[in-house]
Amino acid sequence: MLILGVETSCDETAAALVRDGRHIVSDVVASQIAVHSPYGGVVPELASRKHVENILPVINEALRAGGVALRHVDALAVTQGPGLIGALLVGLSAAKGLAYAMKKPLIAVNHLEGHMEAAFVNAQRPDEPLVCLVVSGGHTALYYVGADGTARCVGSTRDDAAGEAYDKVAKLLGLGYPGGVVIDRLAQNGNPSAFSFPKAHLEKGSLDFSFSGIKTAVAYFVKKHGLPSEGFTTPYRLEDLAASFQEAVVGVLVEKTMAAVERFQVRHVAVAGGVAANSRLRATLQEEAAYRRVNLYIPSIRYCTDNAVMIAMAGYRVWQRRGFARDPLQLDAVSRWLNGA
Repeated sequence: MLILGVETSCDETAAALVRDGRHIVSDVVASQIAVHSPYGGVVPELASRKHVENILPVINEALRAGGVALRHVDALAVTQGPGLIGALLVGLSAAKGLAYAMKKPLIAVNHLEGHMEAAFVNAQRPDEPLVCLVVSGGHTALYYVGADGTARCVGSTRDDAAGEAYDKVAKLLGLGYPGGVVIDRLAQNGNPSAFSFPKAHLEKGSLDFSFSGIKTAVAYFVKKHGLPSEGFTTPYRLEDLAASFQEAVVGVLVEKTMAAVERFQVRHVAVAGGVAANSRLRATLQEEAAYRRVNLYIPSIRYCTDNAVMIAMAGYRVWQRRGFARDPLQLDAVSRWLNGA
């Protein structure tokens, strides 16, 4: 079964062809980093406009790269949500129009389930339940995933997502966008124990996250000491500040993930989303997984960020579970969609 996946939930316009839920035929992504960098974050209106410009050229390029015509595609899979509502509508409208015109089935996909599938692009998915951490600029959530792929949210952020905290701190420090990449690079030359920033564990036993406190703590630190480029009362290195901030965020992500592994007594843990590309998070998870003797599934850097391969893969599993959308033209974008992945 050949599926054309379409993804426009945030600031990447993507299309991909995947056969039988595993074999990548083509993979095209048009990034908008240059558009949003001057603003220090994604501007929803600009993202939507850029998607309108890119969506058909990207889909055509995916078909061309795969060496197939649209008539050879068996079905289309498209991100229905969650995400920026205007951005979602562009991809959803394009997919609905193509499905209707070509009389092709359409599969609505939860973006978060797509990220979960990305962890298995280069690995065989286990036939057992697992815990999955989805961590990005817009989402930070823990899922208990059944062997059939159905997912139940068991913990989520109560305020900022981890990637959002990275971007806001990077903006505060004048490091540019996307902030996670810059902070990760700086932190590799810093001392993670230089400063102590708060780790929010919330009430006992909670698997929820909170990152607004650490963001505020960094803001107070900078207000008190200034930036190295501006003069300061207490000497410090920006690399040490970045490393200490990152250590606190990564510490909570790993602790909560492993707490979920223990609670649900699973032998497999997956991590996905843009922040899964973070070098410190990847290294710490690998250490913890080895220590606890659980199997870790983590995407290559290429498939941590938004892409359409994961949407086509997830679409295949959705089709296996519940088939195609009964009335695809009635599908509407969903900005918030935590459960039901």
